[in-house]
Amino acid sequence: MTTPSDSKLVVVDSSGWVEYMGSGPKADSFARYLEFPETLLLPSIIVFEVYKKASREFGKTLAENFLSQAFALGDRLIALDLELAIMASRRSVENHLPMADAIIYATAQLYNAQLVTSDAHFAELPNVVFL
Repeated sequence: MTTPSDSKLVVVDSSGWVEYMGSGPKADSFARYLEFPETLLLPSIIVFEVYKKASREFGKTLAENFLSQAFALGDRLIALDLELAIMASRRSVENHLPMADAIIYATAQLYNAQLVTSDAHFAELPNVVFL
């Protein structure tokens, strides 16, 4: 399901980063978004999730490569602050989302960005590109 958004900004969920980095079956679909960093926002919770999973499944070198990409995003690396935490808690209650997913979704909403994912938790939500 794809819900259009007027924004050109994109948040790629952890599932997309892992799929792309691990050359999974949907890697090319996520590449369309990840290979254009000028439109990419990266919530700090995704850094945690991707680094942890990449370290375990792909090794430290790939995980460190991901961190290099994250740091290169500069001001598009989005920290969890009070406003975002409150918004995420509301999204969690409204949409029955786990904490990390709620933070990711709230970040996309706060920045009027599309969320690109293959995580079923997001499949029916507005402004989500579900691959």
